[in-house]
Amino acid sequence: MDELDILKKDWNTTKPDHKKLTVNDIYPMLHKKSSSIVKTLFYISIAELVFWIIINTIPYFCSAEYNAKLEAIYQNDAVVVAITIFGYAIIALFIYLLYKSYKSISVTDSAKKLMESIIRTRKVIKYYVLYNLIMAGTSIMIGFYYAIHNDPDISNKLAASGSSKMLLIIAFLILFTSLFIFGIWLFYKLIYGLLLKRLNRNYTELKKLEL
Repeated sequence: MDELDILKKDWNTTKPDHKKLTVNDIYPMLHKKSSSIVKTLFYISIAELVFWIIINTIPYFCSAEYNAKLEAIYQNDAVVVAITIFGYAIIALFIYLLYKSYKSISVTDSAKKLMESIIRTRKVIKYYVLYNLIMAGTSIMIGFYYAIHNDPDISNKLAASGSSKMLLIIAFLILFTSLFIFGIWLFYKLIYGLLLKRLNRNYTELKKLEL
């Protein structure tokens, strides 16, 4: 049973009479808190977009030698360009969905619609974090691939390495990628996890109200 089915089931469940007295008092507070949380998530997503734009523009301010080396490695490959554009498009879509959730929560006067907006926001965050973890691992592996195949220094060193040393290098790459992804997961757990925990608490409180 998905979350919307659970919502419908809870919707039709009879609540104790004494809770009816607190609906008008509790709902405005939950509404305001939920709206504030989603607004904060929206601002964080914008900050993240700005951060990645700055990171990707740093090479343009580096030395000509460094830029020439990057061009030699990546060779302006269409795959890299496509992945970069796709990444920005996903972040832009995420920002749009969060903004839509914020506007939806801001104008709703229904506890049911507020609960539905909270569910949608939770799903958006969940899929966005999952996407970023997958893209982080994929980007690292692509970066290693281009470096190994297009950087003469690395290629020559690998060619001169024995099988045992090659296994150590592969193990290191796997460990590095795993630690990097784990670090990103911790970041999202800290930033988005805390806010989602508060949003989930509001959702739980809404379920207790007479609907």
